[in-house]
Amino acid sequence: MKLITLHVLDDSLEVNYQPTDSPTQRQFIITYNPEQPIGENLENLRTKLAGLDVDGGIVDNALSYPFSDTVVGINHQRIDIGLAIANMLNIPVVSRQSIGKAGVKAALDAKREYLTWHLDYYGQYQGKRNYGQEAMLTIGNGFFGLRGAYTESHADQDNYPGMYTAGLYDQLTTNLNGRNVKNEDLVNLPNAQALSFGVDHQSPFQIKAADIQDIYRSLDLHTGVLTTTMLVQLSTGHSLKVETKKIADFKNWHRLGIQYRITPLNFSGTVQVYSAIDGNVINDNVERYRAFDQHHIQVTGTSQNDDAIFLEGQTRSSKVDVVLGSRLTGDGHALSLPDTQFPHADQQARQMRTLDVQANQTYTFEKNIVLFTSRETDGNLLDHAAKESQLASFRDTLSSSTQYWQDRWDDLDIQIDRDMTSQKLMRVNLYHLFSAVQAISSGKIDASINARGLDGEAYRGHVFWDEMFDLPVFTLHDPQLTRQLLMYRYRRLPAAKENAAAAGFDGAMFPWQSGTTGDEQSQTVHLNPLTNTWDPDYSSLQRHVSLAIAYNVIMYCRIAGDQDFMQKYGLEMIQEISKFWISKAKYDRKTKRYTIDEVMGPDEFHENYPNASSTGLANNAYTNIMVTWLFNQLTAIRQDQSVATLKAVDTKTDFTAASLKQIDEIRHHLKLDLNDDAIIGQFEGYFKLPTLDFQKYRAKYGDISRMDRILKAEGKSPDTYQVAKQADALMAFYSLDAEEVKSLMAQLGYPLPEGALLKNLQFYLDRTTHGSTLSRVVYAALTAMAGNMDQSWQFFSQALLSDYYDIQGGTTAEGIHLGVMGAVTFLATRYYAGVDSLATELTITPHLPYKWHEIAFKQQIRGIRYSFTINHHQITVSADHAATLTVMTKAVTLTPNKPVTITY
Repeated sequence: MKLITLHVLDDSLEVNYQPTDSPTQRQFIITYNPEQPIGENLENLRTKLAGLDVDGGIVDNALSYPFSDTVVGINHQRIDIGLAIANMLNIPVVSRQSIGKAGVKAALDAKREYLTWHLDYYGQYQGKRNYGQEAMLTIGNGFFGLRGAYTESHADQDNYPGMYTAGLYDQLTTNLNGRNVKNEDLVNLPNAQALSFGVDHQSPFQIKAADIQDIYRSLDLHTGVLTTTMLVQLSTGHSLKVETKKIADFKNWHRLGIQYRITPLNFSGTVQVYSAIDGNVINDNVERYRAFDQHHIQVTGTSQNDDAIFLEGQTRSSKVDVVLGSRLTGDGHALSLPDTQFPHADQQARQMRTLDVQANQTYTFEKNIVLFTSRETDGNLLDHAAKESQLASFRDTLSSSTQYWQDRWDDLDIQIDRDMTSQKLMRVNLYHLFSAVQAISSGKIDASINARGLDGEAYRGHVFWDEMFDLPVFTLHDPQLTRQLLMYRYRRLPAAKENAAAAGFDGAMFPWQSGTTGDEQSQTVHLNPLTNTWDPDYSSLQRHVSLAIAYNVIMYCRIAGDQDFMQKYGLEMIQEISKFWISKAKYDRKTKRYTIDEVMGPDEFHENYPNASSTGLANNAYTNIMVTWLFNQLTAIRQDQSVATLKAVDTKTDFTAASLKQIDEIRHHLKLDLNDDAIIGQFEGYFKLPTLDFQKYRAKYGDISRMDRILKAEGKSPDTYQVAKQADALMAFYSLDAEEVKSLMAQLGYPLPEGALLKNLQFYLDRTTHGSTLSRVVYAALTAMAGNMDQSWQFFSQALLSDYYDIQGGTTAEGIHLGVMGAVTFLATRYYAGVDSLATELTITPHLPYKWHEIAFKQQIRGIRYSFTINHHQITVSADHAATLTVMTKAVTLTPNKPVTITY
């Protein structure tokens, strides 16, 4: 083994490097720069060790703490140096004390295993950084999401204990600058996790840096338990250890549990535990929304029943009833609370327990919380809450969550050998994906996966096209869940038809932002804070969201083999969406081609043509290619349906022989812009726009990911230039594959020569600023497709780390990016492992990154459960039923439960 040994001093770090099989030792001294944070000083370690292979690290002089063995003191500050180095060098680090009798290798292996199953943060952070950590530490079950805030905190500039339930929106109107603006928001519910303590009847403890010695937060991905360990030193001299565990129930998904353990460290006396459900909350997670009316919940009553408290409320405009209940049990006895002790007493339900304590003894409490709304529950909500609160226990909730995750990980886990960081963050992504939506599989919750999950308020909690990046992951492991997520869209098909009719089109036009009813929630104007004027907002012209929905339906039915869904719901949705695109396409007699205008592509930097009176763009390449694909798919799908099914759906959708004829015409004659070098124009006229000197802008601004804002600040417009926020013209290559896109291009009369993908890729990489994290995932796939694995790995790594490191400078604070999490996960299996589950016939063509020694995972495809283990030379695959698949262009036949290994 090749190890580093670290000895921490107040002014420097001594690092010794010595392979276990070599007598040679090297020593490096890293002297701290007092003007830099400790973390930045540690970054010098990466440079010092350049070119050396390191398997792990040992800390010589770590402090003794209950939550981590690698905390050290540096000049009156503390840092978990093991956690920092694990993130930086992708190696496990242990303390000398923790090695014990088992030896170095066993200790490092145990730490590696721990780190790949836990998301940990050490220390107290402020502002958006702590907001972002709260989002990453969200617990949930798909019915609710609870941000990983301290139970002792209240909403302020550093803490935000938000709680949300799937699909609960409220719409309010605010008068801004003389204009009434409507906004629909995912509602921040009353703060039911509020729980704190006091000593000798002092006021409840609040999160305050001066009183906190240490905080360690750890999300156990094995079980879904979030543990916060806090060492407190009050100004009165009292020292305590406070450990909080929070967990969501996946079986009884109206429940969540909190275990609260208090250990007085240096005193005996009395301790009080304060519990509340605080209705004095607003939607305040996103700073740029604060000018709007964000008071969505009206408290209609509070009550107490035996040892439980309840708060009733109603959303102001959507009139959804909400009841939250909680029951505080544990050591000591209950005591009434005077209202005068608490502000906004009429907006709160409260409980307290008091007990006598002895030093160094631990006292345990449970707070079991229940949530019901009139959206998913009939009858008297208060009665439901009262009954459920008596049945709930932390033990049962822990058992439910542990069992759920044990079963889920057995099927879901993606095991990556030799890359600890990728392994951990892959599991973090999968955790967030399923904890954001799992309860929806019950069929009792009318909701879908929104772009930021149930852990923040960005994008107002709306449903976008991002779901297309997540649904394949759900389908491969829980097709019933995907079916229910698609039903959210089906139930809003009538609204989509109304949207289309209102815009003068046939069929169904789904909104770019969808919430309660399926009407368009995108704003048509926005207030420019720099000029205090109203500027137009054309984001709703991203009509490709309807194509994404059709894509989701087709891919779900292809992967799951769910023909029942296609017959009952899918074909109807596809035909209504197709009717919209038929009516949107205009025939030009001069060119004998069809044009689709007044749209926006995924790029978002380009909203319309410079100096144009019309809105939107014409012949967006991604849109037109995907329309062609959709029409091809519809033609093929209809051939597989019974006469009775076609008759019923055609009658319902008013789909005729003339409709089919129009589809056939359009799918062969849509217009694209292709230059002499076979570069696909992002939209018609794209090549006429001037280019930008990106080098000059990078030198001036550094980060140019939001080039639109930079240009607007200079009095310019991104509409004027060849610049893109994210993948657009090449997006179809990601959604489909290179061969299918080439076939579609040829069908339209634009055959692509050999090497066209690589040329197009370089052209658009030179013009894309990656202002969206989704851009990096798409380009990671495209560069892998083109054989450029180094560049692919760079994009993939940035996307994988995007929320963990909050690379967009604070956006994770407003909710994690579920689209990216799904896309990164799917990229690992589809593009890197090469298992193309989206193909009509299963194929395997690996492109494994050199940093990964091996990848192993399971998938369910068309009712067959496959297991794959893939390294750089061999593919091992098994299935629980007989199956035939293609491996590196060769057909392979599988017999049930007998693995086959293929060398490539």
